[in-house]
Amino acid sequence: MSALLRRAKKKPADRVVTLVGKPGCHLCDEARSVVSSVCEETGASWVEKDITRDEALYKEYWEQIPVVLIDEEQHTFWRVDPARLRAALGA
Repeated sequence: MSALLRRAKKKPADRVVTLVGKPGCHLCDEARSVVSSVCEETGASWVEKDITRDEALYKEYWEQIPVVLIDEEQHTFWRVDPARLRAALGA
């Protein structure tokens, strides 16, 4: 079964959204607001990770923050579209 099909069968409440950002980032603040709102609405859980505290995340994403991952796979970066995030969560 492909990863896409496995994702499609998950309920939003079974999904984990990760926001990768850093303090003082205005785009991260905007992304946090969207992620928080969509996750509250859909029942998905979310966590935030700070690239200044994680060398591996810093190396991978420093030019793209904020980055949104869904179940550890990159969904988007810089700007978070609420409708696209809802759809990706299966809501």
